[in-house]
Amino acid sequence: MLSDTGSQSLNIGMYINPVLERRAEFQLACRDMFHSLQLESSTASAEPILARQRIDLLVIDLYRFERRTSLAAIGALIRSRGGAPTLVLCPFSDAAWLPELMAFGPLQYMITPAATAETQHTVRQALHQIDVSPGQDLIQFQLLAKEKELRELLVIQRNLQRALAETDQADKVAAQVCKALCMFPGVRHASLFHLKEGGNLQLAAQESRNHLDLLRLLDGGDYLLQAPLRDFFPGLIAAATGDLVLLDAPEKAGHPEMAVSLQDKDAQVVFAIPLMRNAAGQVQGAICLMFDRTISLSREQFTCFASLAQLVSFGLSMSELKRRNETLLQQLSANATTDASSGATTRYEGEQYLSREIGRARRYALPLALITFDLGNFKALHANGQIGAGQALKSVVAATQAKLRGADALVRMGEEEFLIIAPHTAGSDALKIAEKIRELVATTVIPGCDQLSISLGVAELGAEETGADVMQRLGAALHRAKNAGYNCVEMAL
Repeated sequence: MLSDTGSQSLNIGMYINPVLERRAEFQLACRDMFHSLQLESSTASAEPILARQRIDLLVIDLYRFERRTSLAAIGALIRSRGGAPTLVLCPFSDAAWLPELMAFGPLQYMITPAATAETQHTVRQALHQIDVSPGQDLIQFQLLAKEKELRELLVIQRNLQRALAETDQADKVAAQVCKALCMFPGVRHASLFHLKEGGNLQLAAQESRNHLDLLRLLDGGDYLLQAPLRDFFPGLIAAATGDLVLLDAPEKAGHPEMAVSLQDKDAQVVFAIPLMRNAAGQVQGAICLMFDRTISLSREQFTCFASLAQLVSFGLSMSELKRRNETLLQQLSANATTDASSGATTRYEGEQYLSREIGRARRYALPLALITFDLGNFKALHANGQIGAGQALKSVVAATQAKLRGADALVRMGEEEFLIIAPHTAGSDALKIAEKIRELVATTVIPGCDQLSISLGVAELGAEETGADVMQRLGAALHRAKNAGYNCVEMAL
């Protein structure tokens, strides 16, 4: 051990990295901490030495290792240690290594790049634990700490599930997610980046407990993948690469201005977790957390946050699917000729028909009348969930259509508002039709539903009127009928 006076240690160490300069730098910084320090360039050369010789501290520097080809080999070395001290030096943009390597066995990690003093301090701490046999009190403390950690993870998971259940609109989902994440101990800022249609990465929401405006810091608008900080800020890196990013000191990112801005807001650690990829293979975005304290994430914490990111991905995907479905339904409804819930003509089709009939009335100097009516208490019935509300609507429409001629059209203009287009009909005749409809609705008995009230307005197309003009007069007549009390008919002025 290295004594407090700095005497040479009796420990044997091994450092593994494929880059000659990195091995030389580590030897220069830390050789005095070991009785013997072996430098290896690959897992293949290190494996037989670890098998036959005692290595008190194994240091694996992941810089320039390829995760796809080297993960299993490095994991095998960690497993072979059987719990003996292992220190992993991990670049901040390659934090995805850590939870995967933790599955092979216990390890400590340090995020790089790191100054010489930080490296020495971390190695010294790892060496200090070699000969320390934990007493009962320490074991009990560690168990309690782990129990507390698991409780915190369970709470944040429940909070996030509750937040996702409260809404299905993407913007509200994002805001609720950020609020829930800020409840985790130490989190002072939470943000959610989301890939929109067209491949534009946007800051969907942020919850700031440290007064940091992330959108201003990133200065990228709705095109954050082209923002100046795209290669430096963890949230943008995670969204672009699909990998975990763990920045345990803002200055390690290599962007001094960003580091100062984050440090001014007490952001000590920035942790970014990518969302899932979509069907096209694109990363959907990322969650980014800023902590006000130094943290060393455990395997359980890595796993939990990755699971939460998947949960958020599903929530956003479902909200996006719902939005697309609603848009499709609106398009289908607009293009359909019949309203499925009432049996009347759809508004889109009705507006096209009205335009054609106005043109015909102009060309042949024919009268054209319009009748609009509003079912007074239908909205209240619908809001209260009365079973008869839908049936009442269909009954009124069917009864009204039975009183109309073949050329007349009954159009559903809103939830409880309808329009009758009556070609070749003068205003006086349309007024009589309106009275019949009023009497019909007043006397119609609908099982399971209270009696409906109705207000009607009648107008005849003027010689120089446009469709908008006559509809405006018709609306004013309906308004007067409502003000006069339901079950009234008013002629447009």
